[in-house]
Amino acid sequence: METITILDFRRHADAVIRKVRQGKRLILTYRGKPVMRLEPIREPRTTADDPFYALPERAISNGRSISNEEIDQIVYAD
Repeated sequence: METITILDFRRHADAVIRKVRQGKRLILTYRGKPVMRLEPIREPRTTADDPFYALPERAISNGRSISNEEIDQIVYAD
């Protein structure tokens, strides 16, 4: 992974941001030591069948509200 100093980042921020937007991951260094990583943010890919979108339909079932544990099971179940 390519490294860049904080000073170079400050001087060439536009170019660095362009690299990151193109998918490049960079390590920023301060006084020769790595301090942070710059990487592109990937857009999450959700589909209509994502369990999160089913919550309103299941929020009240059998005349009662569902618990937080039940919500977790719906959203995070494999």
